[in-house]
Amino acid sequence: MAEDGATEIEMIVDSVRVHMRTGRHVLVLREADRGRLLMIWVGVNEANAIAMKLQGVTPERPLTHDLMVNVLEAMHVRVERIVVSDLADETFHARIVLVGPDARHEVDARPSDAIAIGVRLGSSIFATADVLDRAATSPDAEEIEDDEGEDGPKRLSAAALEETGEPIDAARLDIFREFVNSLDLDQDQRGGGSTS
Repeated sequence: MAEDGATEIEMIVDSVRVHMRTGRHVLVLREADRGRLLMIWVGVNEANAIAMKLQGVTPERPLTHDLMVNVLEAMHVRVERIVVSDLADETFHARIVLVGPDARHEVDARPSDAIAIGVRLGSSIFATADVLDRAATSPDAEEIEDDEGEDGPKRLSAAALEETGEPIDAARLDIFREFVNSLDLDQDQRGGGSTS
């Protein structure tokens, strides 16, 4: 249900890309009906978490978003929906709508974390009409960049992204996965160190 009667529009996770000029990661959401794009700057860890799931890569041990999903499932709580709900001071905000056995809760979250959880659960993702009206671009829009803000360029066109970015490729994700899987967490917990 939309907060304060705000209209919510269904979105699809289109891709995670690297903006070549800045080296920053961009999450691209596509409007399900009309095709407008919403582009959100995300951190490298969140970008990898989303891209790994989209590409079907599963780490041997659960990463943070996998752990959160496991906790929710153990508590019999389901994610009803993810909503990119606001854009304030160049930063996108999201809500995770949770439904448990006895209650319904809405939890404030960064869009990147909310969507990383949502893609693991196949949850519906929405954006408010206000956010889309203020920040969405059409796929053939002229390039207008706004690099301010940790969680979102207000205006980064699809054309600009195609010219300057590339999808996160599977080889890079494989290297990240191998690194994560090579960590010996048991040794760290036992207090073992290197013997140099």
